[in-house]
Amino acid sequence: MRSASVGFQCPSCVKEGARSVRTAKLPYGGARVANPTLVTMILLGINVAVWLAITADGGTGSGLATTLGITPNYTFRFDEGGAILVDGVAHGAWWQVITSVFTHVQVFHIALNMIALYMFGPPLEQILGRVRFLTLYVVSGVTGSAGVMLFSGAYGSTVGASGAIFGLLGAMAVIAFKTGGAYQDLLSLLGLNLVITFTIPHISWQGHLGGLLGGVLVALAMVYAPRRGRTLVQLGSAAALLAVAVGLIVVRANDLKDQDLPAAPYPQVSASSPHLGTTLWRTTRV
Repeated sequence: MRSASVGFQCPSCVKEGARSVRTAKLPYGGARVANPTLVTMILLGINVAVWLAITADGGTGSGLATTLGITPNYTFRFDEGGAILVDGVAHGAWWQVITSVFTHVQVFHIALNMIALYMFGPPLEQILGRVRFLTLYVVSGVTGSAGVMLFSGAYGSTVGASGAIFGLLGAMAVIAFKTGGAYQDLLSLLGLNLVITFTIPHISWQGHLGGLLGGVLVALAMVYAPRRGRTLVQLGSAAALLAVAVGLIVVRANDLKDQDLPAAPYPQVSASSPHLGTTLWRTTRV
């Protein structure tokens, strides 16, 4: 990675961008613009704004975090009056598929994710263009949510942008491989992050792997699409992947809808630290 005025640049991205500097189009069909980091900065701003709102609402005790984080079936929010049942995706909270990608509670969590977005977002936006970069980010986030829905516990809440970040990292590796760049370095970084994912408690491997898979597949469609009809192939492939992810979420939600709540007693959790009870109700970070 090389330092840049905003974020960082991978050498292969610089190399590929230089090939098309005299054209109105970017290497993979995106439009060349004066400010090629705008989408990244907007995504950063949204994440920070949501975190500030959650912090103002009580941080770890925030009801807003429970509402925005993705819960497959049900979860509980605790206050001085006891436990409050909160509906998840299976019971109508479909917005959580997207909002969870922008939701953070702990300061170190948002700091790590936003540093990663600041590093990986600008070079990808510069090489893909705004529309394709945003497509990559959104699809990676949704496939990360699909991973949570399919393989996480039905009664936990998951928050964070790491699924989308893993998608960006996977996309960078695909582009580096396509252009003959140092993709081995990116694979090493990816491997290190996967080791961390599976060794540190309360990190959602489901969201990370789902986002990584989505990012790799979208990137493959972006960089290997034929020139003729390229935009249709790229965005059509991304739309198809998005449809598959949403379809899997719907199937899982319908399956969970008919499940009964686990029998009492419910975990004893203090009002000041609502996520320090048993793992059944924990909030997981992605």
